Amino acid sequence: MDAMTPEPLERLSRPKASGRRWPMAILCLLVIAAIIGVVRFWPAAKEADPKKGRDANRPIPVLVATVERKDMPILLDGLGTVQAYNAVTIKPMIDGPLVAVNFAEGQMVAKGDVLAQIDSRAYQAALDQVSAKKAQDEALLANARLDLERYRKLVASNFTPAQQADTAKALVAQYEALVRQDQAQIDTAKTNLSYTTIVAPIAGRTGVRLVDQGNIVHSSDPTGLVTIAQLQPVSVVFTLPQQSLPVVAKAMSEGKPRVLATPQGGRRSAVLDAGVLAVLDNQVDPTTGTIKLKATFPNTASLLWPGGFVGVRVQVETAKDAVVIPPAAVQRGPRGAFVFVVADDNSVSRQIIKTGYEDEQATIVLDGLKGGEKVVTDGASRLNDTSTVTISQPSSDPQATRRPRPDTPGAPRRRPGGAAE
Repeated sequence: MDAMTPEPLERLSRPKASGRRWPMAILCLLVIAAIIGVVRFWPAAKEADPKKGRDANRPIPVLVATVERKDMPILLDGLGTVQAYNAVTIKPMIDGPLVAVNFAEGQMVAKGDVLAQIDSRAYQAALDQVSAKKAQDEALLANARLDLERYRKLVASNFTPAQQADTAKALVAQYEALVRQDQAQIDTAKTNLSYTTIVAPIAGRTGVRLVDQGNIVHSSDPTGLVTIAQLQPVSVVFTLPQQSLPVVAKAMSEGKPRVLATPQGGRRSAVLDAGVLAVLDNQVDPTTGTIKLKATFPNTASLLWPGGFVGVRVQVETAKDAVVIPPAAVQRGPRGAFVFVVADDNSVSRQIIKTGYEDEQATIVLDGLKGGEKVVTDGASRLNDTSTVTISQPSSDPQATRRPRPDTPGAPRRRPGGAAE
């Protein structure tokens, strides 16, 4: 019994080889079946996607523009400050109570309009006094002249000495001087009396009233009654880099260059007013390396206001018969700037170009285009040299160009329920 016990224990402890091979065999069969399924059904699934097949050969919708040949203005851009063409602070020339204010704040006034009135009674009395003094001296002068004539006749008849006639002559000269002095005092009194009526020295718009009616005003007051600013025309002071000085000076030697005022921070194509360059400063600011200029604008629409900031564009020259394209047509690549040119059969080709002056409206092409070609302005990101296109018309909705089309990469697709995937 003891001799037979080890044999069944050894048989139970030894694993069976067939039980260990079954999991490995099943795993190999699954891998082989998966490979066969992918090889057999993947091409059919690829061909079954009709959208991908259509997208591969479908023409790409784009917007195009025709290359033009025209005269292109060359503009320099700067930032300026609007200033009143003339600005006057109205101050009293004499002292006295302010009895009347004849203007409203912000009112447009003409030259010579009465703005305010100072009590004139004291100044009228002073004028009457010096006028009476002159009348008195004129009477004395008339009597002295009669005495002089009498003494001259007596001296001629030897009835009186010549010294008495000379004394009478000196007295006449003294009274004549007194009359002239009286006339000067009358002129001064009239001037002071005229200062009691305050009139507008220029045409313009009044500001905020600084003194109310009933106050006593003085000629020594630091602040005036009101300020008047002439806004039509109006001036704009701006600066340009000193590197622009040669072309600006040349343009001014040929006439007054045209200047455009645009909103600060807005589109440069939105013009507030058009004027001319009036002043080129006589020196360059050494601290900033800029030159100061002043332009004059008619400001008929009153869109330019003193103290405001505006963009300034100075036309220094004109490029004659230049090749011009929209800036949106210009693409950038490793070899430089290029455009996509659309042929008559709606195929596209990449054309390397050399650009010159550029602004928001147009870009001058120095080399690569001749004029008359059609270039892509929207949709160029999906094009290559083998693409075909279909020309679309620009949308009247300005936001339409900013919304991605449903078939463009990255555009959200809508489910039937309206939610985006």
